[in-house]
Amino acid sequence: MPTIKGSDVHKVVVACDAGMGSSVMLASQLRKQLAGQAVTVEHTPVSSIPADADVVVVHRGLADRARAIAPDTVIVPVQVFIGDPAVNAIVTAVKNGSDLNG
Repeated sequence: MPTIKGSDVHKVVVACDAGMGSSVMLASQLRKQLAGQAVTVEHTPVSSIPADADVVVVHRGLADRARAIAPDTVIVPVQVFIGDPAVNAIVTAVKNGSDLNG
């Protein structure tokens, strides 16, 4: 399981497949929460995860696909895109430089 220090996170990708819009809202929310940090947040289909992603947030049903596409990247599966504690853990790790596992 890959680990990254929050201080080494420069790109967070929110990946989805359903097109329901909640993942787009999460990407926007993360941009606001990480404002002032040296981190970009992108939204992409799970099949198009960029190679330079440091952390990928996906619905837990897509986690295996994300790991297959980006095996050396920290994958953070969530149950729900909005309000999931795993998302708070990403923000906390980036802000205080602690380890993030995935």
